[in-house]
Amino acid sequence: MSFDVEQTDKLLSTTRAVRRRLDLERNVPDELLLRCIELAEQAPTGAGISSRRWLVIRDRSIKKQLADLYRTAGGNGIIERAKEHRGTSHPMQGVMDSAAHLAANLDRVPVLVIATIWGEHDGSGKPGLFDSVIQSAWSFCLALRSRGLGSSWTTLHLGKAKEFAEILGIPEGVTQVVLLPVAWTIGTDFKPASRRPASEIVWFDHWGYTKEDPAETEDLIAAGPGVTVEVDIAATPERVWELASDINTPARFSSEFQGADWIDSDGPEVGASFQGRNERTDVDRKWETTSYVVECNEPRVFAWNVNDRDQPSAKWRFELEKIPGGTRLRQRFILGQRLSATGTAMVENPDQAGQILASRSEHHKGNMLRNLQGIKDLAEKSA
Repeated sequence: MSFDVEQTDKLLSTTRAVRRRLDLERNVPDELLLRCIELAEQAPTGAGISSRRWLVIRDRSIKKQLADLYRTAGGNGIIERAKEHRGTSHPMQGVMDSAAHLAANLDRVPVLVIATIWGEHDGSGKPGLFDSVIQSAWSFCLALRSRGLGSSWTTLHLGKAKEFAEILGIPEGVTQVVLLPVAWTIGTDFKPASRRPASEIVWFDHWGYTKEDPAETEDLIAAGPGVTVEVDIAATPERVWELASDINTPARFSSEFQGADWIDSDGPEVGASFQGRNERTDVDRKWETTSYVVECNEPRVFAWNVNDRDQPSAKWRFELEKIPGGTRLRQRFILGQRLSATGTAMVENPDQAGQILASRSEHHKGNMLRNLQGIKDLAEKSA
């Protein structure tokens, strides 16, 4: 059996959370819902036990009661936050408005579907509960999308799960997992969302070990091996930026980097360069490098290439992402095509290339972890 991969990929990459584009007036037939649930039930299930149960809710009075509980559980707060930020150019305004629209109109959605399972999570890690529902519920969303319907994955109602159970007659011992409002979509022109490339969030063999070009599996250097470390910091991106963009901050925490000086520049900007001083006491070696700033987007990205702007021996970057309560700081290192001491050693000792790379990667990872932890301590202390 062969599949149209292009169509499959389009389905997988455009199944969006649909809220404002749910058609609140058009009826959704039961037979269509049952077919989508039949397809969803083909998903894997723990121990092969059929324990999933689906509630399809159409009754207007019941939907009104559930919607009121949903708003009490947090929907009213979503609506208020969307109003407060409207007109402020908040980067998440679109998402807030969308979530607020659903909260305000949940009882108007033609059908509410709740995926449940027999069993209560006891923290044992045994299969058969949430890990037997989530993939099935998502298959349901995909089946809807392929037929011109949409939904939105929401668990806000779980704050009122007991009250939901009382209204719907859900017995004890059954766990509610997700609430899915279902309707025809207004238009079908959904597009893929902006996401990080897989090469930036996939680790190979060890946590944080990356490959910039995984297709180059035979040539370790050509694969662009690297290391990524991340830390969440309870401080604003602006404060974290001050530390991350200071080329001498790592010298406080690294066992290798000793400091740097700007060359014909007073600070970070694209095109600027700086001279770095390095030392490894474990191998009695000192060296200097010239680095070139290739990206500087305050307070989000600070990146530089080592030894050559276009054909570097290494590429480094800081990325800052605003998260609830602070900033996620991410530092990346990628071994470049121009041979560094590490690359030269790998070429000269091909039988030990993997071991050499692993040893150097672990050394970098240790320094990077110390650097990010140091930045975290300084930023949170001042905050």
